[in-house]
Amino acid sequence: MVVKAAAFRLERLASPIGELALVLDAEGRLRTLGWTDLEDRWRRDLKVRHGADLPLEPARGRSRAAEALEAYFAGDLTALDALPVEPGGTAFQRAVWSALREIPPGTRLTYAQIAARLGRPAALRAVGHANGANPISLVIPCHRLVGADGSLTGYGGGLDRKAWLLAHEGVALG
Repeated sequence: MVVKAAAFRLERLASPIGELALVLDAEGRLRTLGWTDLEDRWRRDLKVRHGADLPLEPARGRSRAAEALEAYFAGDLTALDALPVEPGGTAFQRAVWSALREIPPGTRLTYAQIAARLGRPAALRAVGHANGANPISLVIPCHRLVGADGSLTGYGGGLDRKAWLLAHEGVALG
């Protein structure tokens, strides 16, 4: 879905595990949420998903998304649940991302469990690829997926951040 470039705003937000970049459309829906130390990656993804280099206007004031993220980091683990998102993606990616949003905080699931929930138990790799392509980390909680043995597996923001997020949500690691 191509959107007029002027419709995107960029907001930055400090967090306990690094600065976040929030890209929102004119309706306030999150299009991208990434770590500023990985800015090249999420900007490339925006270009791929929206077909052009997008000038990002600075945000005017504090967004609902920023307020919800601050609440999440302050301990309100359900603060992100109702945030509107527009991740784009294929029908399968959107199904995976929707399933991820149904995982409650403090819970971790495996790729196989998500594939089974989607009625495609053999689609482990496809779930992994969709999870890895998630453009709105935290809000679409890809950090809640772990390997079949419970081990921490890839996270675009780094395994240290994934471990912190899971611990923040009360998941016992180790």
